[in-house]
Amino acid sequence: MQIGKRGPAVSAISRAYPERVEVRGLDLAGDLMGRLSFTAYFHLLLTGREPTDDERFFLDLLLVSIAEHGMMPSNVAARMTLAADPASLHGAVAAGILGAGPVILGAAETCAQLLADAQRRVHGGQPVDEVAAEIARSLHDAHERIPGFGHPLHRPVDPRAERILELADERGVAGPHVALARSLREAVVRTWEVPLPMNVSLPIAAVLLDLGFDAGAVKAVPILARTAGLLAHLVEEQQRPIGFLLAARAEEAVDAD
Repeated sequence: MQIGKRGPAVSAISRAYPERVEVRGLDLAGDLMGRLSFTAYFHLLLTGREPTDDERFFLDLLLVSIAEHGMMPSNVAARMTLAADPASLHGAVAAGILGAGPVILGAAETCAQLLADAQRRVHGGQPVDEVAAEIARSLHDAHERIPGFGHPLHRPVDPRAERILELADERGVAGPHVALARSLREAVVRTWEVPLPMNVSLPIAAVLLDLGFDAGAVKAVPILARTAGLLAHLVEEQQRPIGFLLAARAEEAVDAD
């Protein structure tokens, strides 16, 4: 018995034949290999079309911005997994990616949903500043975190976020979602009355939405980016292992009760 929603049994992404591989209807070996960068190929895979110059530029920018951030929980988990099972590089990568939830890597997806919902209210006739103020106030009054704001290290600003916004302005891609992000920043300052920096997740979401990406695809960017960072940590772990050291430090830092 089939479980879940019924749909046509078709896929438009790829098909392999004995003499050729087609990706989005194009010849992989005869057309794509040697012509497209991996970023452009990722865009083709994700959307079904090759990127414009701005789409390729900002995909590159955003992938670089989020690929690496030190000994984050995802990297620590991956290193300790590889230490425990040195033959399982793929398992260690998976261990790191499994930590891509809303607190760290998944925040961009939450930000995209927030901005998309806010933009629908703007399209319905509400002023941008009013929408931003209502969102900030409702989350504050409910004692909830507002996605895309706050960072334990980057204060008073997240340099990655500022650079993304700067380049979005320079290249003329900053649209209604970037405007909403900036209005939210102002509303958050007024509502929380404490320094709460915009972190990198909100500009990632805003720029991707302004470039026409679907909100549901936004999380693909930090996941792909952080996979590259994980692989760097794991290659280093093979050469200079610290996974068991990290585990020992964790045990030493936690008291039993």
